[in-house]
Amino acid sequence: MRTLLLAAFVSLGTFALVAQPPAGGGKGGAKAPPKNLKVLDPANFMDTMRTFVPALGLADKGGCNFCHEQDRSSDAKMEKVMARMMITMVKQINSNFPDGKEHVTCYTCHRGSTMPLTAPQ
Repeated sequence: MRTLLLAAFVSLGTFALVAQPPAGGGKGGAKAPPKNLKVLDPANFMDTMRTFVPALGLADKGGCNFCHEQDRSSDAKMEKVMARMMITMVKQINSNFPDGKEHVTCYTCHRGSTMPLTAPQ
């Protein structure tokens, strides 16, 4: 009986090890660093990018494809070039606050629209 239990335990342990995703995210090991990343921090740029969809109301406008071509590193779309300039502007504005906190975001002006509001409705 002990031999049977030991065999079952070893089989379950082996299955648990095989079922684990590989190190590095499970898609072929460590991911390559993003190409053409100029103003965002490579360590958390995807978290930042995910904030753009609600801030600009992009869920029903193609999401990431609103600014990006199929080749995400391409600068062919003017929306991506403009977004890069606006990210730089927001960083500059926030750097002027002495507490080091983020006071201005894309949502501050855009409020869920691709065009920022420049006057009250």
